[in-house]
Amino acid sequence: MEMVSLEQELKSNSYPGRGIVIGRSADGTKAVAGYFIMGRSENSRNRIFVEDGEGIRTQAFDPSKLQDPSLIIYAPVRVLGSQTIVTNGDQTDTIYDGLKEGLTFEESLRSREFEPDAPNYTPRISGVMKVENGQYCCALSILKSNNGNPEQCSRFTYDFGTCAAGEGHFIHTYMHDGNPLPSFEGEPKLVAIPDDIEAFTGLLWSSLNEDNKVSLFVRYIDIATGNYETRIVNKNQK
Repeated sequence: MEMVSLEQELKSNSYPGRGIVIGRSADGTKAVAGYFIMGRSENSRNRIFVEDGEGIRTQAFDPSKLQDPSLIIYAPVRVLGSQTIVTNGDQTDTIYDGLKEGLTFEESLRSREFEPDAPNYTPRISGVMKVENGQYCCALSILKSNNGNPEQCSRFTYDFGTCAAGEGHFIHTYMHDGNPLPSFEGEPKLVAIPDDIEAFTGLLWSSLNEDNKVSLFVRYIDIATGNYETRIVNKNQK
């Protein structure tokens, strides 16, 4: 697969929706995850990321303006031992519970499907990274409607194994802006991952559409030690 420019992918798309990037730093020493959210409505834009234990959760920036919280308030990132889970919805909890019970990442998602937000039927995108005993592996998943038909849920899991140094895999909810919003198509895109968390955070945030971007999370995990660094950027800053 040909590597694409993550910067150009984002700058050329005013509304990719929510996106996950997982991969490995160029020097091979860090497991890397990035997750961003965007919004077109006042309700979607009225959010921030806040730390919650080893993970994060979304919360209303202005609680008085919060309307329907069902699809916008959730924990995008949770940590279970050596595994870091990143998703665009409350399936984070489904995966967490499944892994805790001994299910695989893929098995944990069998009980879920795309979001019930007709006519968009937003895909559920999920990622998991495992860093243990100096080893690293990662995978992505997307659950989507059959070309907008809610009668069928198509399920795709991409297991990248150890992930090559300097490579990342990018998946997002929508192909582009539209009414209804068209679901992501094809395999996750191959992108470059730098060594520097500040550089990667800056690239992602500056490349997202200024009007629609809401929040960004980036984490670099040292594969040898399990120690990590996290960056959170919120358009709505308190």
